[in-house]
Amino acid sequence: MVKKVVIVGAGPSGVLLAHYLLRRGDQYQIDIYDRLSDPRVLEFSNARTYPISLTERGMKALNQIPGVEAAVRAVSLEMSGTIFHQQNGKTRVTSGKKSLVTLDPSSKKPLVTLDRTKLVITLLEKLTEQYDPKRLKLHFNQSCTEVDFAAKTITFQLTAQSAESTDANLTVNYDLLIGADGARSAVRSAFLNTELFELEQKYVPIDYKSILIPRSDQPSDTYLESDKIHSWRNNDAITVLLLHQLDGSISGVIHFPRWNTQVTDLTTPEAVLKFFHKHFPEVGQLMPPSEAEAFLKRPPSHTLTIRCNRYHYGDSVLILGDAAHAVSPSLGQGCNAALEDVTIVNDLLNEYVDDWAGAIAQFTVRRKADAHALVELGDHSLPSSPKLFLEFGLREQLAKTLHRLFPAHFAPSLLELVSESSVPYSEILHSYKGWITKVKKSNQQFLQVS
Repeated sequence: MVKKVVIVGAGPSGVLLAHYLLRRGDQYQIDIYDRLSDPRVLEFSNARTYPISLTERGMKALNQIPGVEAAVRAVSLEMSGTIFHQQNGKTRVTSGKKSLVTLDPSSKKPLVTLDRTKLVITLLEKLTEQYDPKRLKLHFNQSCTEVDFAAKTITFQLTAQSAESTDANLTVNYDLLIGADGARSAVRSAFLNTELFELEQKYVPIDYKSILIPRSDQPSDTYLESDKIHSWRNNDAITVLLLHQLDGSISGVIHFPRWNTQVTDLTTPEAVLKFFHKHFPEVGQLMPPSEAEAFLKRPPSHTLTIRCNRYHYGDSVLILGDAAHAVSPSLGQGCNAALEDVTIVNDLLNEYVDDWAGAIAQFTVRRKADAHALVELGDHSLPSSPKLFLEFGLREQLAKTLHRLFPAHFAPSLLELVSESSVPYSEILHSYKGWITKVKKSNQQFLQVS
């Protein structure tokens, strides 16, 4: 019997799950719905996007689908380390054994970096190449407005851009419903009407804005190595991260504490350029007036963290990725953890021979501790205090050195465990509980004083 699977959310985890399910045979028919437009047909500059780094967990999930890893690498760059730019104009390179102070999460294995939209486009293209519309249907510009678990129906509101129907609303049936629709998940919202469901959501006290520096053929005195992640941090806990992209552009983000209004108080493109020239001179030198104007118009983005006490309802509904456990972007694990979710679902379907009732209930059991631990790690691994941030760097270097010399007696550093291994997040949290507690207390005091 063919099962109709409705996946809400055409992000990396939702599309990758479609890959995994369709390769299991003819027993699944997949319908993917997303509130945004099809990224394959949009002008790229209009797409919702930001740079991401794929680490061991994310790449392991991709390489289980033939051809996907190669296709992703073809639109990616590998980063072999991080350059930390200091306010005195000096830099510190962290890459492998030559590092003096290492905060780099990719010292052994290069990070695969690309734009999120490019990742989604690549996954969609590989999916539609392999499966025809009899088994796979994609629906864009359709926002989920209502979920009825009892009737097994879900209702979408069509946007003006959708030519699929002239009706204002569309209600569809499902056998299996997957909520992969992000931190503000509409599917997860329906869980609130179910018995004993618990949800904790918090805003991270750090907001961000995207930075997009177009490729320039003009000579410049500022050179940023293309195989390194570039990072700047000032004493006000404002941080800039920039990564080169395959097309020659540079993209990234500026993170700033919500109480610090230096970024949000900027009112003119000239003020934007002056701010970056003063605090992050290399960025200011590379930023053209057009980007300063565009930066000014972008509203600050807020990040939600999510913890749930379960990720399934009955025998037919599952949430995963950010819908289940949205995290701070500080460790770069949001997308990687979401892709890892897909492999866990697949392993459980193997174990339970495609019995979804058992598989999705077990997903909650197996994933909850790690998902909660990841939220804790994302919130409290990196300190806001400049003094404690220096201590973190020294701790990372000491842990790496001791592990290299005495691997049987000393564990890898925190960032190595997060990014270069598949060690469960709950085990990492347990190993570094003392440090996490220290940072949590310090961050609370730092924010209060500031």
